[in-house]
Amino acid sequence: MLELKNTPLKDCFILKPAVFSDARGTFMESFNEKRFKDTTGLDIHFVQDNQSTSERGVLRGLHFQIGDHAQAKLVRAVVGELMDVVVDLRPDSPTFKKSFKVVLSDENQFQLFVPAGFAHGFITLSETSVFAYKCDQYYNKEADGGVIWNDPTLNIDWDFPEEEIKLSEKDAQLPTFKELGL
Repeated sequence: MLELKNTPLKDCFILKPAVFSDARGTFMESFNEKRFKDTTGLDIHFVQDNQSTSERGVLRGLHFQIGDHAQAKLVRAVVGELMDVVVDLRPDSPTFKKSFKVVLSDENQFQLFVPAGFAHGFITLSETSVFAYKCDQYYNKEADGGVIWNDPTLNIDWDFPEEEIKLSEKDAQLPTFKELGL
């Protein structure tokens, strides 16, 4: 069983897989292509799996791929807890420039479907996290893009003390939304 919950952003939704628990622990099917298609109506073939580890306060994002390399993603927290944020960057979308955030954790087992044309980022809320995601397009360095995490146009509230945020050098130098010219 796979439960779908809509978000306020067009084409973006949360999936909740069934988790089976007993005295030994838990089991869940983290992905099943047929069940995903039957539940969402989307015929997406994921071609790349990625995984990162982060310590508390690490913020990764907001990232995206452009053009033919734009990626749809299915993201989840394998270990720990994080705040996941997406922004609709599709100019023709009714939710253009709008953002959505959700806590993903090893406890709630939520997965977030991020459509192609969205920027994506997250911040680790627990002491550590393991973040995993599937992509429907291969990563292409030339198509790599991003928006600075504290962009004034997007005005995202990360619900985290700014002085504790840890960024990579690359993410600290991402352009603003206005500089992108979208």
